[in-house]
Amino acid sequence: MGRMFGTDGVRGVANKELTVDIAYKLGRAGAYVLTNKANKPKILVGMDTRVSGDMLENALVAGILSVGAEAVCIGVVPTPAVAYLTRKYGADAGVVISASHNPVEYNGIKFFNSQGYKLSDELEDEIQYIIENKFHSLPSPIGEELGRRTIEERAERDYINFAKSTIDVDLKGLKIALDCANGAAYKTSVNAFKELGAEVLVINNNPNGFNINKNAGSTHPESLINFIIEKGCDFGFAFDGDADRCIAVDEKGNIINGDYIMTICSKYLKDNNKLDKNTLVVTVMSNMGLYIALEKEKINISKTKVGDRYVLEEMIKKGYKIGGEQSGHIIFLDYNTTGDGLITALQLAAIVKKNNKKLSELASIMKELPQVLINAKVPNDKKDIYITDKEISQKIEQAEKALNGKGRVLIRPSGTEPLVRVMLEGENQSEITDIAKDIASLIEKKCNF
Repeated sequence: MGRMFGTDGVRGVANKELTVDIAYKLGRAGAYVLTNKANKPKILVGMDTRVSGDMLENALVAGILSVGAEAVCIGVVPTPAVAYLTRKYGADAGVVISASHNPVEYNGIKFFNSQGYKLSDELEDEIQYIIENKFHSLPSPIGEELGRRTIEERAERDYINFAKSTIDVDLKGLKIALDCANGAAYKTSVNAFKELGAEVLVINNNPNGFNINKNAGSTHPESLINFIIEKGCDFGFAFDGDADRCIAVDEKGNIINGDYIMTICSKYLKDNNKLDKNTLVVTVMSNMGLYIALEKEKINISKTKVGDRYVLEEMIKKGYKIGGEQSGHIIFLDYNTTGDGLITALQLAAIVKKNNKKLSELASIMKELPQVLINAKVPNDKKDIYITDKEISQKIEQAEKALNGKGRVLIRPSGTEPLVRVMLEGENQSEITDIAKDIASLIEKKCNF
């Protein structure tokens, strides 16, 4: 058996790859590992709006109860709400049933520890080990020792109140559009912005179990762009299915992605002496435009591998408080332990209000360099060919010289597919496209693809 856990929990097509049987086993093993075998531990369970959520929740909860743990079901809430409420309610662990920005047929199961952090590889491996060893020596209590399922009705309200408390200004006078992706943000984000006094216009907030992320949300911002222009909004936000990501769109219809948001927020924090260690944490995928902008602002950058878990690790290890990804997965560690779309949106809205400037004006601090990404097909056992093959290495070196410090070449193997991703940034779109194609075709040629 390969590794069950990917970069963000266990994911797959619901009822085919992610079955009821797997959900039950994850509930049983996860409850045992994460609660330190405590007496009657408490585990929070939340989910997004997918039709498969009910099926997987029932199986997962059955597994939790079977080892004598209590399952506290909090219904449809964003992933970051589960992270926060696990801490607030003093739970021993939290679980989210969601496949984030993926299409409806997918679902996933992701655990948080008692502090609201995603699990380490070691803990995930321990859960898998117990499953593979058929739960050898795990307790199977009976009678009074079995676990109980309860429902916590206050969860949604508690999370909204918490999110609102992260800003110290009202949003009166702002006309804000929200795209909830027909996902977990459909109530929490709308209510938070309304209660803070904004005029809120909403699209894609009628989930029916099947329409999550469908031509909606942060991965499909086209409808939000048109909506903002048509309705004359000041700006808008698009969330993904589980609302841990958020991207913005300014009053002119320009996408303000995670790089722009982090640049604006870092500058604001620095200007107000609140940027811990004067540093922002980003991944290698952040645009060079961000580096250029922050160099001007004399803000330091710490760089990690792709994946929010690596961003978080770096933040915790070095004591940094803000970091994230171009995709809009941004962590404000002063407020939450994971990317939080609503908190990201509220921080940016508060900065707009306090500066009394248009979002487009704030975003002009950064100029995004043209970027191109081309995938080269490779066998799984040759994903390091761009390092081991001399001719490919030389071609990459030549490309870097040609860009002359005004661009970059980033080659990285896909973690999930038989691909090597060739990414270039530079000042001239057609030039970098040609170079990227050349490198990708040489990689494929050397692999006989």
